[in-house]
Amino acid sequence: MQDIDMAALGHQVLWAAFGLSFLFGAIAQRTHFCTMGAVADIVNMGDWARMRMWVMAIGVAMLGFNAMVFLGWLDAGKTIYAAPRLLWLSNIVGGLMFGFGMVLASGCGSKTLVRLGAGNLKSLVVFLVMGIAAFATLKGITAVLRVETVDAVAVTLPTGQDLPSLLAPSLGAAKQTLALAIGGVLGLLLVGWALMKGEGRSADALVGGIGSGLVVAGLWWVGGRLGYVAEDPNTLQEAFVGATTASRMDGLSFVAPVAYTLDWLMFFSDKSKVLTWPIVACLGVAAGSGAYALATKSFRWEGFGRVDDVANHLIGAVLMGVGGVVALGCTIGQGISGVSTLSIGSFLALAAIIIGAVASLRFQMWRMERMV
Repeated sequence: MQDIDMAALGHQVLWAAFGLSFLFGAIAQRTHFCTMGAVADIVNMGDWARMRMWVMAIGVAMLGFNAMVFLGWLDAGKTIYAAPRLLWLSNIVGGLMFGFGMVLASGCGSKTLVRLGAGNLKSLVVFLVMGIAAFATLKGITAVLRVETVDAVAVTLPTGQDLPSLLAPSLGAAKQTLALAIGGVLGLLLVGWALMKGEGRSADALVGGIGSGLVVAGLWWVGGRLGYVAEDPNTLQEAFVGATTASRMDGLSFVAPVAYTLDWLMFFSDKSKVLTWPIVACLGVAAGSGAYALATKSFRWEGFGRVDDVANHLIGAVLMGVGGVVALGCTIGQGISGVSTLSIGSFLALAAIIIGAVASLRFQMWRMERMV
């Protein structure tokens, strides 16, 4: 292991992450891939097309992740999503906050970056406010509140909280085998459901669903396989090169990474601020969306038109920043990356995000009816 060029490996991880996230941004801009939009389409119009696209992405990512677990390339227990300590209240409360906020802010963290790349200045405001709120919840004033309240309510499990780890002792089966079986069945069911109707087989649905799912799986490979070092020459411990924390494998997510992106940009000259692949992924998504928008001549500047629109986006951004950190992820972080690990906490967070989004949409309808 002493012969590993850690700097060169780090560059490989960062460039691979940028390339995949650039592709994600272009796909999202092309297909209008958006979780908030998927939920809103169902609530407002009964249209399930984008929901099928999103579910397909979850299924593809789940198949990819668990296939790599079976091959011995990845271990769910080395992610933040499948730790033995199940922060069930944090997952639920944070998910509700994030879901409610993303409706007010016109999209989740990934959609914010996609819209920002295409010239939406409202998304720039959301990006900045969400990042500040997220950083405060990671290390600042709301972090203290988080640790002393919702994070204090947890269940410590005997194994990791991913289903294969939980079921392996009672079933007497290898965790890798269960990952392939459970992840394979659930993944195929999700993809199958998405393809059941013609709206799930359209070009946009296939490109958005399969493409986004493959990007998430690809970034699991980049962070957990390409960037994995069994023995770091500097610490003599295993490490994930380019990760936010060397001892943990990162998945694609867009709340805490936005906070770290702002931190890196503001303290660029501080050598302790290391460029990680989640930061690069944020930049890559915006760049990919912008490149596609420019290439198709759909790039246009857009700003706020009303004061209440500003207020909604500010409140939504704060709720997303705080909620995304409390829930340990967003619609991509928990909703696709986390769920692909078969983590119980991720399933709880995903359900809470959807419930929060529906509640926010109903609240918006109620407000509009009162104004008539």
